Amino acid sequence: MSVRGRAPRLAGIHGHQIADSLARVVTHPEHGLRVADPATTWAMLGGMLRHPYDLVAAGDAIVRTPRIPGPTPRIERDAWGTVAELDVALRAGRRRGAAALRDALRRIRAGSASRMETWVRLIIVDAGLPEPVIDHDVFDGRGRFVGCVDLAYPHLRIAIEYEGDQHRTDPRQWQRDIEKHEALADLGWRVIRVSRDHVFSDPESISRRVRAAIAAQR
Repeated sequence: MSVRGRAPRLAGIHGHQIADSLARVVTHPEHGLRVADPATTWAMLGGMLRHPYDLVAAGDAIVRTPRIPGPTPRIERDAWGTVAELDVALRAGRRRGAAALRDALRRIRAGSASRMETWVRLIIVDAGLPEPVIDHDVFDGRGRFVGCVDLAYPHLRIAIEYEGDQHRTDPRQWQRDIEKHEALADLGWRVIRVSRDHVFSDPESISRRVRAAIAAQR
């Protein structure tokens, strides 16, 4: 609750106050609360997020349509918004961080399943390498589904996989990863596996390995 029209300032709450023209308010479908729509929320992050990659990652999350990959992929739910809606929110009026928002908008892509996948993609692109395909399904010569890879250069048979901690701690996920990577190798794919330490401590190692793989596969 705000006091005299001011944004709330309570423990665990950081309120924001903006003009009505800068916000589109919707009713949450499950909880019935009035909240800013996803595009408005993204546009408000322009003056808050410190790293430009995170602004792109937030946009990626909004435009992503989650799916279950396979020979007959299934959509889990609709995307929370579109790039066009993000653009409308950005252009609704004067925004904090407008320059950062404009730069992020052109880099947003559908398909990234996590913040870290977005970071890996941007690290690769900012190193001057071609932009990889996101969320790519691989099939063998008989049309059988082999697996879905986070990022790929399909024509070169290069896969880049970000492996969060759950890949190590979940036995079933670990087994699936082993089987998928072995199947990819049998088809001539080169798999580059990336961890959190690579992303935050040694991002150059990612671009270096991708560049070497491109040279080798060509």
